Amino acid sequence: MENHHNPHPSLTQLIRWAARILGVVNIAFIILFVVGEGFDYKLITHTELILFVFFPVGISIGMILSWWKEGVGGSITVGSLVMFYVIHFATRGMFPTGWWFLVFAIPGFLFLVCRYRTPKVEHVAD
Repeated sequence: MENHHNPHPSLTQLIRWAARILGVVNIAFIILFVVGEGFDYKLITHTELILFVFFPVGISIGMILSWWKEGVGGSITVGSLVMFYVIHFATRGMFPTGWWFLVFAIPGFLFLVCRYRTPKVEHVAD
């Protein structure tokens, strides 16, 4: 039997690993930021706590889940970003300033691209 293994990674594999590496870097940066700045829950408002649940917590959870379930994890990451923007706008009358919120969610978008580029495998009963 011949081995038809392609020694060159596919575009989907490259995107997947880029998403994973960026996700790990982003989560590490978020942890360093939260630990370095400290997190005193007594000093934040209810709105800030809700925003914190979506960014960075929801985004991080989505990126972690994406290692096993790209579609679910990517959706959680992107959905958390969208909810963060919606709640921020609804409570403050403006969207968050700066581009870095979007940068942290890039792995989620990349995981969704991988999910839609990966064909579904149908399991046939024996």
